[in-house]
Amino acid sequence: MAADRLDLQRLETLLDLLISKNVSEFTYEDEEVNLSLRIGGVPAAAAAPVVVAAPAAPVAAPSPASQAPAPAPGHVVSSPMVGTFYRSASPDAPPYAEIGASVRKGQVLCIIEAMKLMNEIESDVDGVVVEILAQNGQPVQFGQPLFRVRS
Repeated sequence: MAADRLDLQRLETLLDLLISKNVSEFTYEDEEVNLSLRIGGVPAAAAAPVVVAAPAAPVAAPSPASQAPAPAPGHVVSSPMVGTFYRSASPDAPPYAEIGASVRKGQVLCIIEAMKLMNEIESDVDGVVVEILAQNGQPVQFGQPLFRVRS
């Protein structure tokens, strides 16, 4: 189906399904359509989805010289949800974790506020925090890296 023939009723049904399942990003591509939806930064029920429909372009294979650099060493603790990242329990409280701090598996690293609920995010490994990848008070997406911990 071309962009000018996009079935809006089917799109609305798809959006309702994605929102009910708390999906923050969705991409569909075929020979005629390239569709990307992103719902983020606010609770899914209040989000305004961004819809982009365009003819699909052929994808060229990357040349060996343009390949991405190797990932940094260490275990990445990622966000399990969409929400707002906080390094401490309150603005005047010390951060749960700092760079160079030793952490144990199960130790709270941060809080993610989602739909007025504060969710403690715990380390899933023992190690040392080598990098904090999210900014305090800023929105984070599902799967976004938050911390890098060297085991």
